[in-house]
Amino acid sequence: MIGMLIGLGQLSTPYALENGGWASIFLLLVLGLICTYTSHLLGKCLHMSPKSLSYVDIGHHAFGSKGKLLVSTFIYLEIFMALVSYTISLHDNLATVFTGTYIPATGVMSTSQLLTLVAVLVALPSLWIRNLSSISFLSSGGILMSGVIFSCVVFTAAFGGVTPDNNIPMIRARSIPSISGLYVFSYGGHIVFPDLYKSMKDPSKFTKVSIVSFAAVTGLYTSMAFLGAKMFGPGVSSQITLSLPPHLIFTRVALWATVITPMTKYALEFAPFAIQLERILPSWMAPQTKTIVRGTVGSVLLLVILTLALSVPYFEHVLGLTGSLVSTSICVVFPCAFYLKISRGELGRTVLVLNWALIGVGCVLGASGTISSSKLLINSLRRAHHLHSS
Repeated sequence: MIGMLIGLGQLSTPYALENGGWASIFLLLVLGLICTYTSHLLGKCLHMSPKSLSYVDIGHHAFGSKGKLLVSTFIYLEIFMALVSYTISLHDNLATVFTGTYIPATGVMSTSQLLTLVAVLVALPSLWIRNLSSISFLSSGGILMSGVIFSCVVFTAAFGGVTPDNNIPMIRARSIPSISGLYVFSYGGHIVFPDLYKSMKDPSKFTKVSIVSFAAVTGLYTSMAFLGAKMFGPGVSSQITLSLPPHLIFTRVALWATVITPMTKYALEFAPFAIQLERILPSWMAPQTKTIVRGTVGSVLLLVILTLALSVPYFEHVLGLTGSLVSTSICVVFPCAFYLKISRGELGRTVLVLNWALIGVGCVLGASGTISSSKLLINSLRRAHHLHSS
């Protein structure tokens, strides 16, 4: 669960805290509590409907075929947009690692774009892995890299000679909608939680696993947010690794760890889609043929994602839009709605009010964040087009 949760959120929390002001850290903590609670709700839904094997199955059990279609659409959209964000991060950090490098290979692509293409092609075979244990092994590499990145930031703060920048206000209310998407995305992992629940030897401990995992991840995010924002202030990049002093060895290590992280995440992020794809393939199809279909579809999708990531290289806006548009629904709104529907008539007044309130909060954050992030993304694209034209 920690492996699924830790990812791009770790890189973007300092930027989000700087943009929202010091007090916005409470939003990160509150969203962590809410997402822990909704993870618990998913466990309860699975306990009440033993035949449900996945997040989509819970949606189907609660709201029928329409619910299944809606949930599936949001899941695939989140996977797609998350992978675009990972690829943008891969490109940005590779460009920094190889600053000053020029490869005269083609006039169509820049050096950084060519390096990103090579990295994606290296990661491509991981999408053909069918064994979930092997995919989990890859995700453990992602956890290790996250630990390395955090350690490098701590060492930079302690020994890097960076002068702290305290020029951050207590609150920037206008930025709260856009940064809420960054914060929610940091806790996105709910689509895989049913698979984790079903694979546990003792599913009754799922809630304890959720509490420990979310507590660990929230602690990491909060520490990273304060460290990054305190060190670099208004100059902090949307990815903390891009703000680290270039001459330090810690920076090189952190940049390479950030490059490796997306490559370990592709198979894990793609897994829910791959599992669902195999389920809808005809039963008479041989396992080897299913693997070929799964691998081919995944490879084509990843190349489409690469093209989009290189066309829209605005990490913070794409990540914020992903969090607001889809992660808020998947992590907050849907689990509460599932639980209310499946437990209809069995819940007390307090639980009913709490869940309806969370649905309302999720809808407001999602809508306001989507509008704000969309405007920022469109403005960035217009500025880039204007610069290119002139």
